[in-house]
Amino acid sequence: MQIQVLGPGCSRCKELHNRVMQAVIEANLDADVEKVEDMSAILKCGVMATPALVVDGAVKFSGKVPTVEELKKLLRK
Repeated sequence: MQIQVLGPGCSRCKELHNRVMQAVIEANLDADVEKVEDMSAILKCGVMATPALVVDGAVKFSGKVPTVEELKKLLRK
């Protein structure tokens, strides 16, 4: 699984990255997590609000920071 956390480096973006890492560990998922801060790369994904989460090339959400439990449910699908 390829996971990308999109955001320019703001506190909410860092919090999402931390929660994603925690969710991956707690759910024992085989995933590569990448933090993308380049705005041109973020815009290429069609994201207009950050932070955003992309899983295997599909934008799962943008503009919010879900809980670790919500992330685990989303990533197990």
